[in-house]
Amino acid sequence: MKTYSTNQIKNIALLGNSGSGKTTLAEAMLFEGGVIDRRGDVDSKNTMSDYNQIEQENQTSMYSSIMYSEYNGKKINILDVPGADDFVGGTVSSLNVADTGVILVNAQNGIEVGTEIHSRWLEKFNKPAIYVINRCDHDHANFDKAFESIKDRVGGDAVLAQFPVNAGPGFDSVVDIIQMKLLKYPKEGGKPELTAIPDSEMDRAEELRNELIEKAAENDEALMELFFENDTLTEDEMRTGITAGVVARGLFPVFCMSAKQNMGVGRFMEFITNVAPSTDELAVVTTVDGTKVKCDTSGPTSVFVFKTSVESHIGEINFFKVMSGELKEGADLNNNWTRNKERFSQIFCPLGKNRTKVASLAAGDIGCTVKMKNTKTNHTLTSPDVSYTFANISFPEPKFRTAIKSVSEGDDEKLGEALTRIHQEDPTVIIEYSKELKQIILSGQGEYHLNIVKWQLDNIFNVETTFVTPKIPYRETITKAAQSDYRHKKQSGGAGQFGEVHMIIEPYTEGSEPKPMFKLGGKDHKMSNRGTDAHSLSWGGTLEFVNCIVGGSIDARFLPAILKGIMEKLEEGPLTGSYARDIRVYVYDGKMHPVDSNEISFMLAGRNAFSQAFKVAGPKIMEPVYNVEVLVPSDKMGDVMSDLQGRRAIVQGMSSEKGFEKIVAKVPLAEMNKYSTALSSLTNGRAMYSMKFDEYVQVPGEIQEELLKAYAAEQEEE
Repeated sequence: MKTYSTNQIKNIALLGNSGSGKTTLAEAMLFEGGVIDRRGDVDSKNTMSDYNQIEQENQTSMYSSIMYSEYNGKKINILDVPGADDFVGGTVSSLNVADTGVILVNAQNGIEVGTEIHSRWLEKFNKPAIYVINRCDHDHANFDKAFESIKDRVGGDAVLAQFPVNAGPGFDSVVDIIQMKLLKYPKEGGKPELTAIPDSEMDRAEELRNELIEKAAENDEALMELFFENDTLTEDEMRTGITAGVVARGLFPVFCMSAKQNMGVGRFMEFITNVAPSTDELAVVTTVDGTKVKCDTSGPTSVFVFKTSVESHIGEINFFKVMSGELKEGADLNNNWTRNKERFSQIFCPLGKNRTKVASLAAGDIGCTVKMKNTKTNHTLTSPDVSYTFANISFPEPKFRTAIKSVSEGDDEKLGEALTRIHQEDPTVIIEYSKELKQIILSGQGEYHLNIVKWQLDNIFNVETTFVTPKIPYRETITKAAQSDYRHKKQSGGAGQFGEVHMIIEPYTEGSEPKPMFKLGGKDHKMSNRGTDAHSLSWGGTLEFVNCIVGGSIDARFLPAILKGIMEKLEEGPLTGSYARDIRVYVYDGKMHPVDSNEISFMLAGRNAFSQAFKVAGPKIMEPVYNVEVLVPSDKMGDVMSDLQGRRAIVQGMSSEKGFEKIVAKVPLAEMNKYSTALSSLTNGRAMYSMKFDEYVQVPGEIQEELLKAYAAEQEEE
């Protein structure tokens, strides 16, 4: 295989809802380019893209797959991404290196929830988009309705480049607006016969061509002048304008095809090679330190690893994009994350589960390699003369969590290793070994997502596991001031233990100052502030420790021990054993013994004095609350609102957004268990949501009582 220059390389991501035909289109593109000699299909489980066992069993993509085709003297790198939101990690990593998004729309259904999700990610990455209305041969294909749904999403910038003459079971003819020809396909698909547009379609074709020419001219001043002079543009001029419009996201050309019948695929690939931008035509990439890196073969060599997978008998495979320079076989590059040197002993062009060995790759190309020592996803590698570091891929926040444990305790270490490997392949699978909850918390994008993880553990890694209900990371705090003193005294022959601590605690709020006086139990307590230390807690919130000791009642050397005792109690709150936070402690008096006082004595005295004061300081349990954004079709709005209200949601706002109703609400994490499954059931899979931690708030009184009873019962059992 030859080495393609940067301007001969087109990187496209195939996007769209599950069932829109992304994998089928990829297969047809490989066939049209002569990379494979026969087309596989999803039903036969023999496509180049969906090669994992779990994908073949479920007949749906779960991982991004990287392939290439050669067409018209150009190389098209194809990133086929999963359609389901549960596997959005593959979408995000692919869009990080793709130059154009090809959004497939099912001619029967129009824009669907998966299409909307992918479109939003494409907007976030500010990448160009081309729409393809696929499955025009379907019994219920409705091309015009599907196109209207695209216009509802992107407005008047969506412009037809083609339209079908006979959408439906007999589909075989397409009017091409750019070429102004009728493309008539043979029954078996493939290369069409180009003929004149029939009179019955000519008026529509001319109207659409004028519209396309106007949109193309809008994006280039020189073309606009030509358009005003000649009232039209040549085909080459149209291509120039379309490219400029696509790059600026001011023009979204729309094509039609049947990927399954291989009708329209070759013409679409011709458009990609002639019009779609290559990496060097897009915005220059900026490193984390602000250095601008041009996609130029003459520059220093740099690559960015966007995906890592693990295959049996091979080990780790790192997929990368050459960001600048030229990568040659045998090159030694510096990993700017680990500071180690890595050798690219072999370079491949990925082709699904297969790989084609190459001698070099130019800037803008996508490849893979094996047997790297310590290189992972998000790592940047460069030639020794530069130290670029490209920004990490930002993956979406988890939306579903569960606790997981191995059925056999002897498999705990094996489980940890397997989960680490799964996270390397799919960074949206988050594993947390929670000391607080005493559980392994597994988080992902949905229940289906984590069920697939469990299948991998049980079947690939041979670790039998079970899901258990995850505990909620509650927090404890206080609502009023309280005083306490505690004497620790122990005598058992020889030196004993003695320490007495008097303290007052109160709620801490950021920006507040320690008080000089308290009146508690009818008694005034004057605080002489000798020093204040604020400690940011690793689990959130603050402990402020105020030294108010006067007259040397407690030696200064024992204050760190008192603080340590308080900290220990914060890690196991008196109410439910949850972490405590946002408390100010005044240590104002106490007693020592000249012989028996030591650090352990004051640590225990401080710990117990704090615990006593906490219980009478209006203690409250706080729960994590998340900002939840739900996009739902209008006809399902009532059902979703009713369900949210049953989850103690506080609705912050509602609005309409690109064909969906948007609900923004604050919802306690305790009420979000299995929400993705419930939402899918309520809306027949047509809604989507995102969630992000917002704050801790006090739980309602009745729920606090339930939590206290549950904790007491748990303690009795132990």
